[in-house]
Amino acid sequence: MNEYPLWRYLLVLVVVTVGVLYALPNLYGDDPALQISARRSETVDEALSTRVVDALKAASIDVKRSEMQHKSVLLRFNDLDARAKARDVVEKTVGEHYIVALNMAPATPDWLRKIGAKPMYMGLDLRGGVHFLMQVDMDAVRTQTDERFVSELRTAFRDEKIRYRSIARDPDGGVRVSFQNEEAKQKAGPVLTKDFRELQRTEQSDATELLLTVSPKLTDEVRKTAIKQNLTTLRNRVNEFGVAEPVIQQQGEGRIVVQLPGVEDTAEAKKILGATATLEFRLVDFNNDAQRAIDSGHIPVNSKVYYDKAGKPILLDKKVMLTGEYIIDASSGIEQTSGGPAVFITLDGKGSRLFSRATREQIGKPMAVVYIEQRKGRAIEQVINVATIRDELSKRFQISGLDSTDEAHTLALLLRAGALAAPIEIIEERTVGPSLGQDNIDKGMMSAMMGLIAVVVFTAIYYRAFGLIAGVALSMNVVLLVALLSMLQATLTLPGIAGIVLTVGMAIDANVLINERIREELRNGNSPQASIHAGYEKAFATIADANVTHMIAALVLFLFGTGPVKGFAVTLTLGILTSAFTAITGTRAIVNLVYGRRRLKGLSV
Repeated sequence: MNEYPLWRYLLVLVVVTVGVLYALPNLYGDDPALQISARRSETVDEALSTRVVDALKAASIDVKRSEMQHKSVLLRFNDLDARAKARDVVEKTVGEHYIVALNMAPATPDWLRKIGAKPMYMGLDLRGGVHFLMQVDMDAVRTQTDERFVSELRTAFRDEKIRYRSIARDPDGGVRVSFQNEEAKQKAGPVLTKDFRELQRTEQSDATELLLTVSPKLTDEVRKTAIKQNLTTLRNRVNEFGVAEPVIQQQGEGRIVVQLPGVEDTAEAKKILGATATLEFRLVDFNNDAQRAIDSGHIPVNSKVYYDKAGKPILLDKKVMLTGEYIIDASSGIEQTSGGPAVFITLDGKGSRLFSRATREQIGKPMAVVYIEQRKGRAIEQVINVATIRDELSKRFQISGLDSTDEAHTLALLLRAGALAAPIEIIEERTVGPSLGQDNIDKGMMSAMMGLIAVVVFTAIYYRAFGLIAGVALSMNVVLLVALLSMLQATLTLPGIAGIVLTVGMAIDANVLINERIREELRNGNSPQASIHAGYEKAFATIADANVTHMIAALVLFLFGTGPVKGFAVTLTLGILTSAFTAITGTRAIVNLVYGRRRLKGLSV
């Protein structure tokens, strides 16, 4: 009656074993670390690692371990002081072509890492780091939209030979157009109806003037798009600089929250968030020699000196053919003809029209691609490609002549990140020190352990042997919950720890119901074996109802909550699942092993 088939015992054993293995990494903690990665085409290899380690040894700084990771070098240190001293040495050694990022590397043993066991991510309140609340300048979004229409209207009227005096942004919003005469204004009507449906017309006192304002629908769409693009740009920038487990999310209609765990000073974080990259396409001045112009000190009026990756000077036209603001997508790949690395660029509608017109008139002339990156408040400009314009270029084209596929991939990534769609202002910043985060971890874990011990002691006293079995199951419930959070790589925060503590209290409810039902069956005169069977069978429906209602509440919190509320909901949801398994299947397996197939005169319950 009270015996599981062999496969059920094996299932419980496998689940418990896997849970213990994947929960173990959380016991080993983290090592303070520095992560070195290349900005663009520079090489990250063993030679770089050796050079950095030798420089640290010369400075009498101990390195716990040096590891080669995917496109980066990870240096582990014994404490935060050693890492702080090492950072300046490493930055001087590698130069500005490499990124040196602060990090915390899990100290998980190799044998656990080989099976994919990793510790849980720690949130900002536990690990330490910086928190920014940013306000997106929505007025600037409206201004940019108006300026875009100013440019497009000028182009459209010029193409249709519509005579106008001026087209300018109105200080109160919108675009004010002044025509040469009423006939020109009437001629502009069909153009506005066909190509500028988003603009609403307002007649002015002057019969030759017209005020065009952006429709509320388009304004709302532009604002939402600006927020989304800023979110994407910030994520790409942070990811490019190697910050682990960042939190970047929208708050309200015009604010963005950025949390960077492991970054210990706001100056470093601001530098990361300020990083960007774009392109400019310029014609090459092939009528003048760059080196001769530099030596003589007489640079042609309409030209400017740039340098390529080898440091060779090149004269380029000051007039820009196209800028990177029109790039809507960039991907890396292999060029079909030469088999070399390339970046495939996609332009928006306006960009494709401008580039098509510019290249149509310059076929047969060399064109240079200038890469521009902001570093420490100054623009780094470099010619990455010079090619002859063979045909008219439009919406999609490619950039070749890159050194490696890694360089092509990085360039595509930076171009996709692009510039911010609207200016952002930091209106709040907070720093959480690693010592405060460790204090939160210690207190949170202490509360969870105290709660667990108190519940186990109470059940052992009140339900005796069955209480001890419930205590074992409750302990395994915590282990399985931690294992699940680690396997899913969920981010643990203080509210998440609160969810674990609550789970400990809720998990014992099922065993209380089962044990009380067993006691009731014994009082009714049933045999011990029949009482055990009836206790589990009859309590199951009540336990299932309680877990379902708790699960619904947890899912509602997850779907509609944000930030800390979501973290609480995740641990609560997983805790409900693990407690259902351990309280029913786990305790039943132990009870069947201990009491199954035995003639019992009584039960210790």
